[in-house]
Amino acid sequence: MENELTKGPVIKTMLRFAVPMILGNLLQQCYNIADTLIVGKFLGADALAAVGSAFSLMTFLTSILLGLAMGSGTVFSIRFGQKDTLGLKEGILASFALLGAVTILLNILIFAGIDWIIWALRTPADLTALMREYLIVIFAGMIGIFLYNFFASLLRSLGNSVTPLIFLAVSACLNIALDLLFVAVLHRGVAGAAEATVLSQYVSGIGIAIYTKIKFPALLKLEPAVRLRLGRIREITSFSALTCLQQSIMNLGILAVQGLVNSFGTTIMAAFAAAVKIDAFAYLPVQDFGNAFSIFVAQNFGAKQTDRIKKGIRAAFLTSLCFGLLISLCVVALARPLMTLFIDAEETAVIAEGVRYLRIEGAFYFLIGALFLFYGLYRALGKPGMSVVLTVVSLGLRVLLAYTLSAIPALGVVGIWWSVPIGWLLADALGAGYYLARQRRRME
Repeated sequence: MENELTKGPVIKTMLRFAVPMILGNLLQQCYNIADTLIVGKFLGADALAAVGSAFSLMTFLTSILLGLAMGSGTVFSIRFGQKDTLGLKEGILASFALLGAVTILLNILIFAGIDWIIWALRTPADLTALMREYLIVIFAGMIGIFLYNFFASLLRSLGNSVTPLIFLAVSACLNIALDLLFVAVLHRGVAGAAEATVLSQYVSGIGIAIYTKIKFPALLKLEPAVRLRLGRIREITSFSALTCLQQSIMNLGILAVQGLVNSFGTTIMAAFAAAVKIDAFAYLPVQDFGNAFSIFVAQNFGAKQTDRIKKGIRAAFLTSLCFGLLISLCVVALARPLMTLFIDAEETAVIAEGVRYLRIEGAFYFLIGALFLFYGLYRALGKPGMSVVLTVVSLGLRVLLAYTLSAIPALGVVGIWWSVPIGWLLADALGAGYYLARQRRRME
């Protein structure tokens, strides 16, 4: 098979596995980053606002598939750690069937309710046509997203985090080239930006599926002993459903905040659209480090190496803290130049609001870094319900505070910005308290 995370120096093993995941997902962010950069520069603030609002919706829907893939990956990692080949094969089959069915259902629901979705997001009337044009195309990429996330999750659960990176690198470069061609040369507008993203997603999804089939034919081969068993589907569902719920709640909360942001008008929408891309790009490394940490814990949990898990917990939290503080320093200091990457320098009001957002939220990335580690830890230890609780606390408070604080005239939109780090802080306190009170003693 591939790399075992149950051997070797803890932090070196974890980082060697995590770095390709981090680089891979940074490239994945390039899909929408490229849209945002090129749309903002060539099509203007209105198009940027429409694409940015659509991005929040697409992130929410993608999170459903991502959550299912992450939950499945936890099961794969545990079976790999246990050396249970039959259980791994049947888990792969059950997961593929589950994710495929959910993808088809989502596509049907999305295209049937697209006008209602645009209305629910409180999209300004002058942006409705642009947003609809973008969404119609971008939703066609759901199958490509499903294929990539499923096979990337499978390969990572086996300790292979390099191959998903390679396919994303090719896909991201293709996306940027197609963006420039469709938007800047062929003048296809926001639909062209969406077309570039969708084509690139299919390249990565189909490519990684073919690679996995060639590299691991035994794992994907249908044999008489390998069946689609109800018990395996229940197992995958028990891990995946709560992880999916966690991811969905997380992005549903963001979507709810997007609706509130939209109510403040096009300037705030455009500032938020650009700043959120910077924001997501900045803390993506700690998010992926949390996912890598989860796979590390899951493999060692399957192998019953409790002491190694404890060492991993200490090393992971210290590493995430240091990295989070470093990224915060960079984003706060470079907020204005970062905004001008997405927005023309003449859009002074948009840039000023984006800078304010980044200097408030960007100072606290170490808090969300710790939160991602708690998510990964509880998912790997078979406690995905606790990850859901932490997400509800973090995002629920964020939404509640955003609506409450923004209604205060002296704060306005700034109240939305401050609601984010407050939610992170309270969720971290709960995650740490639960571990110290319950989970640490159980591991001992």
